[in-house]
Amino acid sequence: MLLEAACPAPVCGVDEAGRGPLAGPVCAAAVILDPNHIPEGLNDSKKLTTKQRDYLEFEIKARALAFAVAFASVDEIAELNILHATGLAMCRAVEGLSVKPVFALVDGNYKFKLPCDIKTVVGGDGVSASIAAASILAKTARDRLMIEMDAVHPGYGFASHKGYGAPTHLEAIRRLGPSPIHRMTWAPLRAALEDL
Repeated sequence: MLLEAACPAPVCGVDEAGRGPLAGPVCAAAVILDPNHIPEGLNDSKKLTTKQRDYLEFEIKARALAFAVAFASVDEIAELNILHATGLAMCRAVEGLSVKPVFALVDGNYKFKLPCDIKTVVGGDGVSASIAAASILAKTARDRLMIEMDAVHPGYGFASHKGYGAPTHLEAIRRLGPSPIHRMTWAPLRAALEDL
């Protein structure tokens, strides 16, 4: 919490999940941790197992002073581009907090327009507890949604690859064509379709 301690309180950590997939929305989370009740084991969500993330999601929600999760849809990604759709999801998450932050620590190097002052932190999910907590909530929420989408759009394997460009995903697109939640304006998907 060294970064948080140097910021005006209350400070929230903000991070996203799902900027790179070929399908599904982008998700962001904002978390204001209680400095006296920080869950042990917080880390970049990508460095944790599914079991660890699920456990920490519960702990974060039980101990945080405030948290919120928000999405930007596939249509919003198409309209705004992935960078600005990510900023929209982050803004929605911060606005959704039950405690209004005066400062935000945001993972990455892009200064999104949020309803409070911000500091960008490259690799923030590895050095800030609140950003790490946000990364976990964003990842678990998006993964859960993609598992639901697997039932709505069967055959693509969304429950396993969560919309990323896995070989099995590309093969499913070859067989079935794109689904309504594929990012058709997304350059990596267009490139993948050209190769099929």
